[in-house]
Amino acid sequence: MSFLENLFHKEKKIESVVLIDISTSSVAGAYATFASGEQPTLHYLRRLPVEMHEGESDARAMLRALKILGDTLVREGAPALLRVTGTGRADSVLVSVDAPWEKTSVRTEHFEQDEPFTFTKEMVRAALEKASFAPPEQLLADESVIGTTLNGYQTRDPYDKEANRAAVIILTSLINKRVAEGVKAIMRGVLHAEDIFPIAGSSLRYQAIRTAFPHETDALIIDATGRELTSLSLVRKSLLVNITEMKERTENSVAWTRSLTDTLKTIAQRFPLPRTVFLLAREPELSILREALLTAKLGSLWLSDNPPKITSILGSHVSTFVRQATTNPADLSLLLMALFRQNRTPDEAV
Repeated sequence: MSFLENLFHKEKKIESVVLIDISTSSVAGAYATFASGEQPTLHYLRRLPVEMHEGESDARAMLRALKILGDTLVREGAPALLRVTGTGRADSVLVSVDAPWEKTSVRTEHFEQDEPFTFTKEMVRAALEKASFAPPEQLLADESVIGTTLNGYQTRDPYDKEANRAAVIILTSLINKRVAEGVKAIMRGVLHAEDIFPIAGSSLRYQAIRTAFPHETDALIIDATGRELTSLSLVRKSLLVNITEMKERTENSVAWTRSLTDTLKTIAQRFPLPRTVFLLAREPELSILREALLTAKLGSLWLSDNPPKITSILGSHVSTFVRQATTNPADLSLLLMALFRQNRTPDEAV
């Protein structure tokens, strides 16, 4: 069962959520409110750099920055939430964790019987409980149902329907257990929060992008937001069919592009590559990586002289779905977190 399930079953008309985005280079937080039928709203946001001390590990430096961020959220952000909701305390905390502390994978669970059967959510729960696994050093943070087919046809409303066969596509988030425990301890101590829900950043952003661009049924999503790890998600006929993680760092755009090209060649041996490519990265790498892709002459991988259409995902792509009631510059990662939270349905949180 998803650790996020309780996050999406609140009966309150307005729910307050603290959004936390974690990477090796920076940490960010926001106070957001969610109401049925309305756009989610960010009432306060702040991003702080992770500053390394000599001999310090990435995880220790990040947790130290996270504690400072948490104190700042309480001191500056809670009053902003108080003015809107009447209380400065959030109902829950959603935490997005990037590489090197996360791993995202995709798999398909199949259901087939000799006679027609009624496909139920309980069947999916039981299958996940039986098949779910996490190494001792990792936390199974979330398993999201991101696609379902009945008798070979994709459907958005699959449960309690009769079928001869069914399949669900599962997106799994694993988080380094020590990091997850450290993050939760800080959030409990600073925000006095009990409902804390971590998820792999690449999993969250994939799901948010699919919400923002629902009509792009065939696309390749290149997510280099984590900087130390790039996630490539291949979508065909609106279904995620492959996810590959590449460990080349983004600082060296030449080496990164070379590694990406090799990875795409491997993917192309199994699947045709789509014409639409979405690129996610943090500034200033976004413009650098986009330019590197445009000059890499990738058209040959698509068996065409014409290169694919590369769209850099910007805050403006998400701002139509999420309202920001602050004067801060738009923070793409936090906007995507709000979009994910708003559109996550109970059926996806099995």
